[in-house]
Formats: sequence, C-alpha cells, structure tokens
Amino acid sequence: MQGRLWEVEGELNLQDASIVIHRQYFSPLIASAYLKRLKSVSWKQEELIVFGKKHLEPRETAWYGDKEASYTYSGLTHKPKPWIPVLDEIRNDVTAIARASFNSVLANRYRDGQDGVAWHADDEFELGENPVIGSVSFGQTRRFQLRHKYEPRAVVSLDLHHGDLMVMSGGTQKFWEHQIPKTKQSITERINLTFRNINHG
Repeated sequence: MQGRLWEVEGELNLQDASIVIHRQYFSPLIASAYLKRLKSVSWKQEELIVFGKKHLEPRETAWYGDKEASYTYSGLTHKPKPWIPVLDEIRNDVTAIARASFNSVLANRYRDGQDGVAWHADDEFELGENPVIGSVSFGQTRRFQLRHKYEPRAVVSLDLHHGDLMVMSGGTQKFWEHQIPKTKQSITERINLTFRNINHG
C-alpha cells in the first residue's frame, strides 16, 4: 500500500508521528544563494562495512557542530568540524521555526539519482528519546518516504523541494523509518541539512 502526500504543507496526519512541512520556508532566491555557499562544506564519501564487506556510502556527507557533539551512526563515530557561517545562519532560522536548540548538523549531498539513503530512523542514543530534527532541502526535488516500524509495507511518499523545511519530533524516530530512494531519472544535485541536538549526558 502506498500513501501519497506530494504537495502537503502543514502537519502530516500520521499515527505516532509529529511531522510538519514548511514549503519554501527559504524563498527560491535565498535557497539558491545557500546552495552555492554550501559548496564550501568539507564533503566526504564515507566507507561502510556491511556484512563484512566495504562499500562506499551512496552520497557525500559532513558533520558539523559544537565541540562536544560527536555522533555515532552506521558504525562510524563522527567528530564535528567547527561551525561555518553558512551553516550557522541556516541553523538560526531553523531554530526559530522548530522552537528547539541544535548543536550539530549532518549535511548530505546527493550528487545525482544514483545517490540515496536506505531505510533508517534517527534514533541513536545520543539524540534522546523524542528528538527534534530540522531538515532543510536545497537543489533538486527528491522523493522522501516514510514507513511505520510495525507496518513496513505501508509506505507514505512526499516530494521535498528547493527551500523546504521539515520538522520531525515527538515519537517520529521511535515509530517511523525514512529513506531517500535512488532513481533512474536524470537529475541534479540535492543538499539536505538535518539539524540535531546531541546529548551525551
């Protein structure tokens, strides 16, 4: 079963989740300026070990944040690079709309349709029980999919566009997984920033 929420704005009506979409929170002009400035991010394609074999992660990533905001996911521990002005500026805007504080950001660069990210939840211990995550999209529109952990065959899909801001909170990470599927379409670059608060206490 597939649920489609292509152009929804506002809160998604999903059980056990709190997800709010702000379409073009960043205007096209501002979003395009940010996309250019994000070229200064120190992108890196990580190497993962899956079932004993090494694989290159199908996207480029970077981890920035406060000094203490180290983060472990997919078996890798990431020590944050210091904030750069463009990320700090965007963080301030996302903080205002999400009404939450963020001490770190995971930057993802999807170079083309062959880049993506598999099903997962941002439910690592460092994020706490009900994390607030502010997710900003710049560049190419990409399909974003969700599925409930207890009903994995029921997939909900929506498109995230240039300048869109999505805020996930409440039990979203506890009960739902999400992915950016690969596509055979000829598409261009998308950069996604997911702002988080890491707490090792």
